[in-house]
Amino acid sequence: MRLVTFESTNPVGGTPPGPPRAGVLLDEGAVVLDLVAAAPGDPGLASLQALIESGEAGLDRVRELCERRPGEALLARDGVRLLAPLPRPVRLRDCGLFIAHLESGLRELARRQAAAAEDPAAEFDRLMASGKFDLSPLFRERVMYYTADHLAVSGPEDEITAPTGSRELDFELEFAAVLGRTGRDVKPADAPAYIFGYTVFNDWSARDLQAALMRAGVGPCEGKDFAGSNTLGPCVVTRDELTDPYSLTMTARVNGEEWSRGSTDGMEHSFEDAVVHLSRDRAVHAGEVIGSGTVPSGTGFDLGRHLKDGDVVELEVEGIGVLRNTVRVPAGHGPQGPGRS
Repeated sequence: MRLVTFESTNPVGGTPPGPPRAGVLLDEGAVVLDLVAAAPGDPGLASLQALIESGEAGLDRVRELCERRPGEALLARDGVRLLAPLPRPVRLRDCGLFIAHLESGLRELARRQAAAAEDPAAEFDRLMASGKFDLSPLFRERVMYYTADHLAVSGPEDEITAPTGSRELDFELEFAAVLGRTGRDVKPADAPAYIFGYTVFNDWSARDLQAALMRAGVGPCEGKDFAGSNTLGPCVVTRDELTDPYSLTMTARVNGEEWSRGSTDGMEHSFEDAVVHLSRDRAVHAGEVIGSGTVPSGTGFDLGRHLKDGDVVELEVEGIGVLRNTVRVPAGHGPQGPGRS
């Protein structure tokens, strides 16, 4: 099933506009089954989070509704606005499950730092020889991650605005697993059962801020942490819909032009590895989102290309869907703009 969170923009069938609701995409995405209208008063279908927490019983209820297709609960897709499927996930962590992107990103950071030198090529060689831009072996030995802001989530068709002081907003082509169980010290054999489903994830980055702030050695700070910087959608595809989540084509397009193509088969670690690692000594939770990290070549940064104000970015993961957003880079956000000293 392809599960969504939506709000009605053109109510039909007597369904009034109101708070976000959980739904299911039917008929190749042309129709949305409104789960609240289909099962009034069922608390397990009040939201996607509630459905996840209801477990297999909730999913069985939704399957039955999809087969029955109550007419009063069917909405035309063009009459609703899709939101992030989990607008406020209980937790959001982005992991380094892909490794090659991290290595190319470190090389690009070194090139940028070397660009101001009298001899940029020599300075780049010196920086790379210093070892400061080598990928730590820990990334291969274990699942590395950072905690993202689960309150800074955006969804399909949202405009993503560069934070103050940045002129270089960039996409990151990722996908994510949504957990369906709460548990602690999960064993490897049990980890697959903790995966509820998958969604597309765009981990937006303000590259100029990121490059400057990471010199302090404390991470990207607002280079990755700003309003709407974590985009999820357009839906959550349940685990049973994907025969092999580790053989999916991943594509990034800008204004319809393909910029990047990769595959989930290049992951160094799996989502199941992440569940085991993240549940060690503490719990993972139903509704938690775990990002994959970026597929190789899955950013403009990797490709030496830059987004412009008004560009439309589409990230597609085979079997899940297309996540589309428009980039906004206000004219006053340059290096000498507000917020910069």
